[in-house]
Amino acid sequence: MDWVVFLIASAAALGCACGVILSRNPVHSAMMLVGTLFSIAVLFVAQAAHFLAAVQVMVYAGAIVVMFLFVIMLLGIDVEETLSDSLVRQKPLALALGAVTAVEAVLLTRMNWTVGTPSIQGPIGGPDGNAREMAEVLFTKYVWAFELTAVLLVIGIVGAVVLVRRRPTEVSE
Repeated sequence: MDWVVFLIASAAALGCACGVILSRNPVHSAMMLVGTLFSIAVLFVAQAAHFLAAVQVMVYAGAIVVMFLFVIMLLGIDVEETLSDSLVRQKPLALALGAVTAVEAVLLTRMNWTVGTPSIQGPIGGPDGNAREMAEVLFTKYVWAFELTAVLLVIGIVGAVVLVRRRPTEVSE
């Protein structure tokens, strides 16, 4: 049964990820991103990482994608626009950079990476599970980084709203 769940969730994640890239409508692309994030949450549940699955759904699929949709609607890029000639000149550069990225990815897969370093916090476990242990570390040792991240996200949202705010047009008399 584990293989069936893995195959279905991974196929859904890959299909939705391709939909994110191939969709021409930014709103449809954001909805495909939600599907990808939910599929990854299912994979987390299959690995008994329930806290990560909950964070995946609440933070990424909930908050981050909603913020993406807010910016898409605020900027008005959900409507189709004609592209200028400047994009025509950018296509060869984009293809070259894509080829370089593909070559780097192939070269990186041939390297022997060291993984599985021991945790500096100790093993996560016990009767309360990993959610309590992770919360204790997050809200004690890393509380400043957690709060700073929240402040930076708020500053980013306010900055985006200020930058795209349209000034009222003056009425000629």
